[in-house]
Amino acid sequence: VQLVESGGGLVRPGGSLRLSCTASGSTFSSYVVSWYRQAQGKARELVAHIDTFSSPVYYAAHVKGRFTISRDNAKNMASLQMNSLEPDDTAVYYCKAAVGWDEYWGQGTQVTVSS
Repeated sequence: VQLVESGGGLVRPGGSLRLSCTASGSTFSSYVVSWYRQAQGKARELVAHIDTFSSPVYYAAHVKGRFTISRDNAKNMASLQMNSLEPDDTAVYYCKAAVGWDEYWGQGTQVTVSS
């Protein structure tokens, strides 16, 4: 499966962005989808994930209540709605699709939160 992220950009603190992850090449509904992020100089960290048919979902503590992960299997797409963005949310955001031992990553999209 090939993954392409989009929707990143520059936003002011308190603003919102919606990231999309579009998949092609395989049966998207079979994959657990996760969003990770990697800030400059830091390790990649899990932000959220969503199971094959949208349940269950998981959020890292520092984004819970601000971010919402969703998926539309009919469109081969997953999204991450990010509200109340903070400067510490600045990072490259990656989409990952996994099933069994197989996992696939997108190329990442930059999110910068700055005034």
